[in-house]
Amino acid sequence: MSEKTLQHRIDGPDDAPVLVLGAALGTTWHMWDRQIPELTRHWRVIRFDLPGHGGSPAHAASSIAELADRLMATLDALGVDRFGYAGCNIGGALGTQLALTRPHQVTSLALVSTSPRYGTADAWRQRGVVIRTNGLEPIARTAPEHWFTQGFAGAQPAIVEWAVQMVRTTDPGCYIAACEALASFDVRSSLGRIGVPTLVVVGSEDQVTPTTDARTLVAGIPDASLALVPGTSHLAPVEQPSAVTELLIRHFSSAWHDKPGPGGQAAIGAAAPKPQIAPPPPPQAPPAAIESGFAGPVQDRGATYEAGIKVRREVLGDAHVDRVEAAADDFTGEFHDFLTRYAWGETWTRPGLDRRTRSIITLTALVARGHQDELALHTRAALRNGLTPTEIKEVLLHTAVYCGVPAANSAFAVAQRVIREETTPEA
Repeated sequence: MSEKTLQHRIDGPDDAPVLVLGAALGTTWHMWDRQIPELTRHWRVIRFDLPGHGGSPAHAASSIAELADRLMATLDALGVDRFGYAGCNIGGALGTQLALTRPHQVTSLALVSTSPRYGTADAWRQRGVVIRTNGLEPIARTAPEHWFTQGFAGAQPAIVEWAVQMVRTTDPGCYIAACEALASFDVRSSLGRIGVPTLVVVGSEDQVTPTTDARTLVAGIPDASLALVPGTSHLAPVEQPSAVTELLIRHFSSAWHDKPGPGGQAAIGAAAPKPQIAPPPPPQAPPAAIESGFAGPVQDRGATYEAGIKVRREVLGDAHVDRVEAAADDFTGEFHDFLTRYAWGETWTRPGLDRRTRSIITLTALVARGHQDELALHTRAALRNGLTPTEIKEVLLHTAVYCGVPAANSAFAVAQRVIREETTPEA
């Protein structure tokens, strides 16, 4: 199988309209098994596995756009030109991306347990650090509590174990790459450009992509309806298969021909009034903008600054950069602007070294000069950039020879504290 395509499965009549189903992070196409008997009465259903999931080859993709390109290459190879799309979790992100970039090919859209922005970039990159250090077992152990309600988990232990095994058998590198893809995914300002009929489905008990995220999607997409599934958590197609199947059939049967009115809401088992959804807040200024007198608006700073702030946030984290920018004033602002442009925009962006190598060099330099506060910051950055605790230990052992034992001794204490903080899984 080519690295440019995805492993897939086709069910249903060859001459029926095509419906593509996208699975959640850490799951396989089997999460849609309970929908297949009914859906294939109406559609030719194509399911696919993400890289490193199920039996899919471990060709990692680190952006939603790249995953969407691979899916389109797969559909192109199958001769599929137009299709409906339903996706859950990261599968929903893929559907959103396709509706934005392939508007003439996506006929209608269903976003199940989906968000226009999944949490924070820092949280996703932190998850990558934990997996790189501990493997996927901590994620697998906690998956049931995030995916299912307590009542369902208690009543269906076999399904819970099946879900845990899906995570355990996922390739860690591909899972980490998917975390990176979700870290950089944010389509809140683009929702108005989605021009296809869209059904947004959310479980009332979903804490991963809560109802507030669903309402943001409905408020932003011009032709969208909201369906709330009571008593259901994140993997709604697994926990409430009949309800989700009914919603999908109803939506795609009508949306293929007649577009529903915008803003409607459906509830399983009872009619619900049309929601009063407040319009989304106006787009905020880019996070790089600093409101002070030391510099003009961010658009006046040029491409070097823009590249620098992007890399700085990816390496050091949004939380750190936000704190620095919040504290900036007329005295310190120009210094931080200088750092962003020259250290991050011109040095860290150079193609000659990858970020892992730059982290190794940075750690060594900081140990040599005894800059322990910066060493703590860049130990976190090194973990984000892909170094393992073992590799960081080797870097510090090397500095003991060339920078001196006292400097390395202090560095080990700092790095040990940071590594424990960053790599200990949540209870």
